[in-house]
Order: sequence, then C-alpha cells, then structure tokens
Amino acid sequence: MMVEMSSISKTKENSTQAAPVEVVLRRFFREIQQSELMTEIKKRRYFEKKVSRTRRRQSALSRAARRKEKRGW
Repeated sequence: MMVEMSSISKTKENSTQAAPVEVVLRRFFREIQQSELMTEIKKRRYFEKKVSRTRRRQSALSRAARRKEKRGW
C-alpha cells in the first residue's frame, strides 16, 4: 500500500529530544487525524467494485437530499 509519508516525516523533523514523548505522540496523532490519512487507509483496505462505489455514493446523495428536504432548505 502506497501512503504519502510527507506529513509523517515533517512531524519527525519538528520534534526535538527535549520534548516529552507524550507530547510528540499527541502531535503526531493529531496531524494524522487532520490529514485524514486514516480514513483513506480504511477506505482502501478492501477492494471495492466501481458499481458498489457508485451505488454507495448515490445512496449518500439521496440521504443528503432527504435530510435537506426534511430541514426545509
């Protein structure tokens, strides 16, 4: 699996020996979460056919439209 490691390496470079391990770990996990890297990895964990992906996206669009209509937008 090919994963962009630029943000991870930046975190390593910015951390210093003086910073406590907990602080560095917290910063690392926050950057991973903000970059949405984990959601991308979870999406790519299993192969998804194009038909299934299209069906899932259409379903999400219809749910959003129903929600929007229900709210009166």
